Amino acid sequence: MYKTISQAIELSNGLKRELYKLDQEKIDIVLCPVFTALSEVAEVLIGSNMQLGAQDLYWEDEGAFTGEVSGLFLKDAGAKYVIIGHSERRQFFHETNESVNKKLKAALKHGLTPIVCVGENLSEREKNKTFDVIRDHVENGLKDITPEEASKLVIAYEPVWAIGTGKTATPGQAQEVQKFIRDLLGKMYNNAVAEAIRIQYGGSVKPENAAELMKQPDIDGALVGGASLKVDSFTAIVKSAIGAK
Repeated sequence: MYKTISQAIELSNGLKRELYKLDQEKIDIVLCPVFTALSEVAEVLIGSNMQLGAQDLYWEDEGAFTGEVSGLFLKDAGAKYVIIGHSERRQFFHETNESVNKKLKAALKHGLTPIVCVGENLSEREKNKTFDVIRDHVENGLKDITPEEASKLVIAYEPVWAIGTGKTATPGQAQEVQKFIRDLLGKMYNNAVAEAIRIQYGGSVKPENAAELMKQPDIDGALVGGASLKVDSFTAIVKSAIGAK
């Protein structure tokens, strides 16, 4: 929850200037501002190599759900992606695998690319429950999703203990979990689907560690938090991603 409309426009314009020369064939760049800035940022991004995403959605199209925003409205505002089940949504707003699953189906219904977040907190990692938590999030979050639908997803692994704490999973720790996710997807669907799904890493990604993280074979990109709020740091991460891949 950062950036007023004017600030979001300024940031988007700055990124547009810095990143316009990058090869669109090698990387996808998605900006996910707050709801109030979606349509304005969509205007800024016209003709650029960046696309628009939202930070959440509700599973009903419309109705008596005061305060919620549906996939129908996100598409209308220009969004093509949507984040679902972010760790902050799970932690502070009691998101569950069931709600993630409903939102995922709603996003697919409206042609939005879902970025589905999974990950363990510090207590779960210390109790060696990481893989149990990840399996629960993936299997139940993707319940009743067909192989064709699954191939359209992005999954973001967020070790909650590494978000905003300054701690970062080592490239080896991140790769271990990312590979577990891909292997799990292979068992749930098939290897072709597992390979088609982009698996991001999100957890204190910054210019200093982005390249090493994205050199890992099962890390296909980054879900960037605080470092996305400044033109120079986000630009550096994007360029690191291109170099790593």
